[in-house]
Amino acid sequence: MVRSSTRSVHGAEGRDRLTGAVTTPIYQTATFGFSKARDVVKAVKGESSSFVYSRWDNPTVRTLERKLAELEAAEDAAFFSSGMAAISTAVIAMLQARDHVLAIRDLYGETYRLIHDFLPRFGVKSTLVDTTDLRAMSDGIRKNTKVVYVETPTNPTLKLVDIREGGGIAHAKGAKLLVDNTFASPINQRPLKLGADLVLHSATKYLNGHSDVIAGAVAGSRDLVGTIKKMRRVLGGTLDPHAAYLILRGIKTLSVRVDKQCEGAERLADYLSEHEKVVRVNYPGLESHPQRELAKKPMKAFGVMLSFEIRGKMKDAMKLTESLKIATLGGSLGSVETLVSQPATLTHTQLSPGERKRTGISDTLVRVSVGLEDVNDLIEDFEQALAKV
Repeated sequence: MVRSSTRSVHGAEGRDRLTGAVTTPIYQTATFGFSKARDVVKAVKGESSSFVYSRWDNPTVRTLERKLAELEAAEDAAFFSSGMAAISTAVIAMLQARDHVLAIRDLYGETYRLIHDFLPRFGVKSTLVDTTDLRAMSDGIRKNTKVVYVETPTNPTLKLVDIREGGGIAHAKGAKLLVDNTFASPINQRPLKLGADLVLHSATKYLNGHSDVIAGAVAGSRDLVGTIKKMRRVLGGTLDPHAAYLILRGIKTLSVRVDKQCEGAERLADYLSEHEKVVRVNYPGLESHPQRELAKKPMKAFGVMLSFEIRGKMKDAMKLTESLKIATLGGSLGSVETLVSQPATLTHTQLSPGERKRTGISDTLVRVSVGLEDVNDLIEDFEQALAKV
């Protein structure tokens, strides 16, 4: 069995046939030429492996797709120009008018807007439930439900969805389970092996890991990914080959990065859970997390993300994030540097105050994406920032 660190480095890649290069070349071209007209016809019909146009497919992007497919134990994968391009294209490709979507309440803000606000414009209804509650999931599925959409762990409350049980419930009622695996990454969790139909990523985050690319991805069966790729041609969200090259570079260190970052996250979560100014810490590795035992089943480690709520008001949480000197106040996650944000003022502003409260997002909740800095330096940084609150 080839393990994840080896797949990260070598998966789908070998020496370039023409030059012997050990990294995949950047095929920075919009179009591809042919010698015979009949070959064009075959390529357009999908009857050959020839490339035609980089909005359809590109050699650099294709190598990246094969690499992710290996990491996620998928038959195929598709890459996009952003995480939301991947999510919106995949969801739309699975639906028709008068269909229904069941999703978790703890959705990333823009995914929430897609499912709750935009899909109803096209005759697709949606219901949001606490899908950590399997009974609520089962009760929420209707006869016309085609998609059950979950994030696990959730953003930013770090709740977990039982993928194996959830997949069984969805399939029994004729729906497909789509899992956003961004927080866990394929190093810590492989949803397809647990019964998910499609796995999605904001590849901006851990897959790339260096805060210099915007990208998204979907992986799954050849048939489902093929359907999504047809929709990608129409919507036009295909990834650029140079960005694909950078993600290929990032994935080579994915395993070592995530393993190290998980160690730091556990240490930081332990420290924060004992601090007098912290009300609670959301991290699956803590004994206090209500789903710690569930986290042990699908996840290799407890993850890189955590969130915590401080005593006080929104201005106190703002003061904390402004006082950090090593950790950076910013809206992303999954990179080599530690990033912090307040979901109530950044990632989840699309939700009303009442909706945020129902999902556990208070005004003083702070989300942390642990980077590769020395964890002792990070703990000291949070200590001095908390002292100023």
